[in-house]
Amino acid sequence: MTPLGKAPDVSDVPDVINRYVADFRAFAANGAGGAPSWLKEIREGAIARFAQLGFPTTKQEAWRFTSVAPIAETRFVRAPGSEVPVSESQVAPLLLRRAAGPRAVFVDGRHAPALSSRVGLPRAVEAGSLAAALGGSELARAHLARHAGWRESPFAALNTAFLLDGAFVHIPAGIALEQPLELLFISTGQSLGPTVTHPRSLVVVDRGAEAAVIEHYVSLARGLYWTNAVAEVVVGDEARVEYYRVQGESRDAYHVATTHSQQGRDSYLGLHVVTLGAALARHDVHTVLDGTGAELILNGLYLLGGAQHADHHTLIEHARPHCASHEFFNGVLDERAHGVFTGRIIVRPGAQRTDSKQTNNNLLLSTEARADSQPQLEIYADDVKCTHGSTVGPLDQTALYYLRSRGLSAETAQSLLTYGFAAEILGRMRRAEVRERLDQVVRDRLESGAAARAA
Repeated sequence: MTPLGKAPDVSDVPDVINRYVADFRAFAANGAGGAPSWLKEIREGAIARFAQLGFPTTKQEAWRFTSVAPIAETRFVRAPGSEVPVSESQVAPLLLRRAAGPRAVFVDGRHAPALSSRVGLPRAVEAGSLAAALGGSELARAHLARHAGWRESPFAALNTAFLLDGAFVHIPAGIALEQPLELLFISTGQSLGPTVTHPRSLVVVDRGAEAAVIEHYVSLARGLYWTNAVAEVVVGDEARVEYYRVQGESRDAYHVATTHSQQGRDSYLGLHVVTLGAALARHDVHTVLDGTGAELILNGLYLLGGAQHADHHTLIEHARPHCASHEFFNGVLDERAHGVFTGRIIVRPGAQRTDSKQTNNNLLLSTEARADSQPQLEIYADDVKCTHGSTVGPLDQTALYYLRSRGLSAETAQSLLTYGFAAEILGRMRRAEVRERLDQVVRDRLESGAAARAA
């Protein structure tokens, strides 16, 4: 086995890994050559770890419902470094927030200052390029790659090895953002072959600060590409954060992501995950309540159709006493879609007076749709209150009959119940302007699905 921290020789690993090791060497010698020494060391360790782990297979418990063979077997190239022309008129309809507000835009993984805006941001707030921050920010150095588990995940390791740019957000102590900050990641699909990007986000909200952040993935065109994203969210003592992650990639794309959050004492984090796009999607969410009195709302909604496959793995780690977490994931699956949810809660020794609840509900709109749900609890403290549960099934026939008896058509009754099922998740979002916009996105998606079924 190759020692951690040393990039392996290509003869040491299988051919599919060789390509990525060779690509890394070219990347390190060219585009990443000017990085500080501490970052180079992290990258070297990450590519070595990726070579050790390799791509996961369905023989591994954490991946038994999801094959990443389509990713491993495709020859992806890194999206070109040259800036692809994208206009303001193309960006405007992609934004989740249509009103003027602060945003940082990234095109094929690179920050696009001309498309970004600081409207409404206090001067002390940093919101822009991670590449720029790596050149001199001690805060970035203190947190980058310190939270997301690249030693355990081959995809996080690959992202860390090819780390070049992404979003860096810092909200200093005591500052409250009046408007949500949107981080918009655009894939252009403008290449001669399948491309991969490794966008990285680092969001640090200091003590007593308040913010709402939207991490949003979209595409300008259909086509095969792969987004391999990692986000690290650090919530300081007494800080309050609403974090929205919306995945709206092309239906032909692959999307793999890792989100890691770390919370301090008496902090609040509302982490809302909405999955709409990609042919194949996997999202690992790891949250750590690392300060007494921390509170977490982990909220998820996946709307899938066609042959889409989306796999959500969540891990909530209660590391300190008197913390609360409430997790709600709902999935709506139509046609031949497959949804996977594995939710794990760990209560560490000493984390007494933990209050944790986990629920996963899946609604099957066709006989070919499929859902697999695995809620899990690991409790190593004796004074706790923890529950978990899951459901998988079609619409409630009694509720359908009731609505039909009130004069509604079968299609309208089904649409109302399906929307109500999704709206349970939307209702837990505290920022009205984001909630209302996502409500419209969900309505549009459900209407298009209903139209496809009727056709």
